[in-house]
Amino acid sequence: MSKIREAFSGGKAFIPFITCGDPDAATTAAAVRAMAEAGADLIELGIPFSDPTAEGPVIQGANLRALEGGMTTDGVFELVRDLRRDVTIPMVFMTYANVVFSYDAERFIRTCSEVGIDGLILPDLPFEEKEEFQPICKKYGVDLISLIAPTSANRIAMIAKDAEGFVYVVSSLGVTGMRSEIKTDLSSIVKVIRENTDVPCAIGFGISTPEQAAKMAGISDGAIVGSAIIKILAEYGQDAPERIGEYVKKMKDALR
Repeated sequence: MSKIREAFSGGKAFIPFITCGDPDAATTAAAVRAMAEAGADLIELGIPFSDPTAEGPVIQGANLRALEGGMTTDGVFELVRDLRRDVTIPMVFMTYANVVFSYDAERFIRTCSEVGIDGLILPDLPFEEKEEFQPICKKYGVDLISLIAPTSANRIAMIAKDAEGFVYVVSSLGVTGMRSEIKTDLSSIVKVIRENTDVPCAIGFGISTPEQAAKMAGISDGAIVGSAIIKILAEYGQDAPERIGEYVKKMKDALR
């Protein structure tokens, strides 16, 4: 079983997202540790990028702050090395294909494996182009995580059959961000996924409240939250980690 699968073995998984280096590396490290202690099952780490096309204004702002603060891909790897001294839960990178290409794909994925990153999410990588990265990911034991969106339609089964780690189900069309309600027929999407793979699936994009998280985890195997956490960071800066820990505990409790 991949380490990512283990994150789903104890019930519904809560998966928080954070942009590395927003506002600085020390705050990111403290926030990740707070999230792990508060019961997060798996953590998504965003590598800041100048053109994060899947992100709404909240996470775009985090990318900008991190880059202005001097965070680099090498800096993110160093951060993970430090975190892995005591953080044992699975961690995955969420970034863009260009970040991986510009670093050199083999070097990037090999370094992921060396520092203890368990998976890679590339929202701008079409399923049909997975072969650019999948063989290298397999070579180094890093799961290449598939995304399934409401627009995936007749491709859902095909994507699910090839899935590893977990399937990231995108709740709504558009970019990341908090939403007051999610109207997509997610149950039918999850049904097709479950007919084609035993890899767990978690729903992300637009979830911010415990009620939304419980509803989404009721449909799937877990809930992913990003923008709501980034908003706490934007508001409290270096004082945010404690508040993020409290938020994660509240969200995880809603899934129990």
